[in-house]
Amino acid sequence: MNELIIELTEVSPREFFGLQNANIDLLKKFFPKLKIVARGSKIKAYGDEEVLEEFDKRMNMLLEHFGKYNKIDENVIERVLQSESRDDYETPVSAGEVLVHGVSGKLIKAQTANQRKLVELMGKNDMVFAVGPAGTGKTYTGVALAVKALKEKQVKRIILTRPAVEAGENLGFLPGDLKEKLDPYMQPLYDALRDMIPHEKLESHIEKGVIQIAPMAFMRGRTLDNAFVILDEAQNTTHAQMKMFLTRMGKSAKFMITGDPGQIDLPRRVISGLKEALLVLKDVKGVGVIHLDDKDVIRHRLVKKVIAAYKSIENVD
Repeated sequence: MNELIIELTEVSPREFFGLQNANIDLLKKFFPKLKIVARGSKIKAYGDEEVLEEFDKRMNMLLEHFGKYNKIDENVIERVLQSESRDDYETPVSAGEVLVHGVSGKLIKAQTANQRKLVELMGKNDMVFAVGPAGTGKTYTGVALAVKALKEKQVKRIILTRPAVEAGENLGFLPGDLKEKLDPYMQPLYDALRDMIPHEKLESHIEKGVIQIAPMAFMRGRTLDNAFVILDEAQNTTHAQMKMFLTRMGKSAKFMITGDPGQIDLPRRVISGLKEALLVLKDVKGVGVIHLDDKDVIRHRLVKKVIAAYKSIENVD
């Protein structure tokens, strides 16, 4: 009797097997001539070589589907096992509609007109500045576009960075090594990624360097090829930091710079690298700029009111 072992390396076995191994039970019904055992992160199948080959092929189709959509159920399994080709079981969606199928199949889309404009701009330009107040989905949409580019193999890695300027707090007082100190500061980027990539796969990508989350100092001296790079909170960069970052751009790279000129945490008299770059690069072909506003806020409805209230007492350039 022949044996086939399939290891689930970047997929959650619990989610793939289903509640009380319901998905495995369904596989057994479709392949009654095989003995199928699911344990830990492995699926073992025993039987004739010809049937095992078909089982292996269908399992690869299922794993590919799960990797793309982060969700699988009995209907999907039945469609995949009975289909001749991918076109028979994949539901086509307009690229402008769904950016990423997130964790548990969550559909991640551009939700406002300006977010959709941001998606379009990123498709037409290799460098895009997304500027606007808190809660307008700049970072979230950017991370979704980066994950989409990685899944579609347009890039080989994602690099996310922020200038380590603390809003009235000092990183030096946080316990732990550099990574532990920076992790809380990078939390919004981790949060977006966790919505879009299952835990096991995300950990694997970070471990292998496919996804890198680092402070700006780590960008110095590098050439970033075949990467989707996001500079978040760019209003807190200095002239030197912004110039250094923008000149890291390598071949087949996409750069997205997000920031809110109304939330600058730099010392007084230090010019924001974001504000300066918007002026310097405004006529450069290949650089896109999108201004989001309080109409794009997708957080709690009170956030819009908070932004409006502060706008009335602030004189933001």
